[in-house]
Amino acid sequence: MISGTQRKNIKPGTEVDIVLKKDQTTGKLTHGVVKNILTSKANHPRGIKVRLESGSVGRVQSIYLNGVEHKNPPHESKRRQTGNSQSNAEAEDFDNFI
Repeated sequence: MISGTQRKNIKPGTEVDIVLKKDQTTGKLTHGVVKNILTSKANHPRGIKVRLESGSVGRVQSIYLNGVEHKNPPHESKRRQTGNSQSNAEAEDFDNFI
């Protein structure tokens, strides 16, 4: 599967959907063409950070190859994967604290 979490799958000129920082809570996607790759590591669990030709910056959520969309697998934070018994309200309070 082609994933936007791996840098090797993204090149300048690639058609993608990204989530902007301001839209992370809603998950609203912005469509465009990659101008620059900003993430230096080989992979990132929430998506490789790119700059689109429009100037928008965000993390890749989907890649389009030959008109076919390839979505990233769902991402969960490490804290929630541990099976922690912490309530959602406590988790949000913690997120707002840090």
